[in-house]
Amino acid sequence: MYDFEKMKNTDIETVNKEELVDIQTVSVDKNLSKEERIAEFIRQIKNPYCFKCGKFIVRARYAENGPSLEECLQSVLL
Repeated sequence: MYDFEKMKNTDIETVNKEELVDIQTVSVDKNLSKEERIAEFIRQIKNPYCFKCGKFIVRARYAENGPSLEECLQSVLL
């Protein structure tokens, strides 16, 4: 469904910045189940590793021994 490895390896220097989603425009219905909220967030943001926040480009990285992407998203969306 989603190629998270490809998303994770997005090169911030070559990515088309016009195609990035501004996280400020993402809105997820809190009445959805946890799985549905995560899926809706991913659907809207398109790439949780590379997105915009206003005029800034954000390149998110997650520590190998830290929380997973799913755990990070859950903490934001719950």
